[in-house]
Amino acid sequence: MSQLQSSWETHRQDMAYLPDPDMETVAASTSLPDPAGEFDRNVPRICGVCGDRATGFHFNAMTCEGCKGFFRRSMKRKAMFTCPFNGDCKITKDNRRHCQACRLKRCVDIGMMKEFILTDEEVQRKREMILKRKEEEALKESLKPKLSEEQQKVIDILLEAHHKTYDPTYSDFTKFRPPVRSRSGSRVAARSSSMLTQDFSSEDSTDAFGSDAFSTFPESVEPPMFSSLVLSEENDESSSMNIEFSHLSMLPHLADLVSYSIQKVIGFAKMIPGFRDLTAEDQIALLKSSAIEVIMLRSNQSFTLEDMSWTCGSTDFKYKVSDVTQAGHSMDLLEPLVKFQVGLKKLNLHEEEHVLLMAICILSPDRPGVQDTSLVEAIQDRLSDTLQTYIRCRHPPPGSRLLYAKMIQKLADLRSLNEEHSKQYRCLSFQPEHSMQLTPLVLEVFGNEIS
Repeated sequence: MSQLQSSWETHRQDMAYLPDPDMETVAASTSLPDPAGEFDRNVPRICGVCGDRATGFHFNAMTCEGCKGFFRRSMKRKAMFTCPFNGDCKITKDNRRHCQACRLKRCVDIGMMKEFILTDEEVQRKREMILKRKEEEALKESLKPKLSEEQQKVIDILLEAHHKTYDPTYSDFTKFRPPVRSRSGSRVAARSSSMLTQDFSSEDSTDAFGSDAFSTFPESVEPPMFSSLVLSEENDESSSMNIEFSHLSMLPHLADLVSYSIQKVIGFAKMIPGFRDLTAEDQIALLKSSAIEVIMLRSNQSFTLEDMSWTCGSTDFKYKVSDVTQAGHSMDLLEPLVKFQVGLKKLNLHEEEHVLLMAICILSPDRPGVQDTSLVEAIQDRLSDTLQTYIRCRHPPPGSRLLYAKMIQKLADLRSLNEEHSKQYRCLSFQPEHSMQLTPLVLEVFGNEIS
């Protein structure tokens, strides 16, 4: 009995912290959990007294709520019942009220024990503990950081902007000059040239690169339209020229892809709350200096860790590092770029965090040429506060640990990638046979990188 009493005392202390929606019922009774593995959750539980549906272990036996309450009241009142029949009534759900004596006897027979019933003092203490726990939980909930209405609205706007400017089906990629993966041969260069001419003669290029994306820009600085780009169709039979075109066989396609992506970045930026409050000059300065960084951020959505490639729909639009080298970029850019993509992918950002990071990247007050740095900084601060609050509220640990700091470090990594891209773009643009394959939009946005 001493062992039973010891385990009972331990059980009563533990029970004080068990949640229960019905405080009166919980405070006045003690229910034991099912022994591990003894009952199948899918099998209906039967009350050992009357055969009704059981709700759990009560006072050391599996019973229904009715028999639990009957036993508790009988023990507290020290009731003495007499069977009006022969003392062996069969208790069922329908007749359990007919003979209290046999019902109580049945309760004892299946193992219900009065020692498991809480005293009035214990009931009161338990009620107080439950109330205290609920108050503590309510206080904890009230102190938990929450997104304000304004912050939630900003997130919703950015999500909508991203959905409008990022097509996960990549259907527009078919409108670009086709990808040509080749290592050498003048015939490949000639075939590529003819396909480029045919592609530009269609209306698809006008649709894909319409002027709507540039409504923010003043007319005086509006870049020429993509469809107006004129390619030289003169045949140059020199072997050096053929080798160069063959080596950079992916340049036309990737130039179109970058041009398309720039337009989408512009469309996204125009929907960032506060961006339109800036002067046109500051908008242009921010977009020119951040465009390639945001494109790198956007591309992480299509980056796959399995083969370190960017998969944009069909196999034609699956880009490996070797494809980008055929567009004139070296491993000085591509090696840290892949490392950046891997690191960003492993952060497992929520879409909300991804769009906030892109917006913060664009609204950087230290970009070259920005005049109203204080206004840009104020907009960026609001976005940063929203991101930090979102992480605290919505991103569960352990992924949220130091997540904001890691995301800000990614922005620093992008600056280094931007610098290296500028160097390689400058080398590319100095060669007329290559720069002529770039789009007017690419030349306009990255033109300030040419000294």
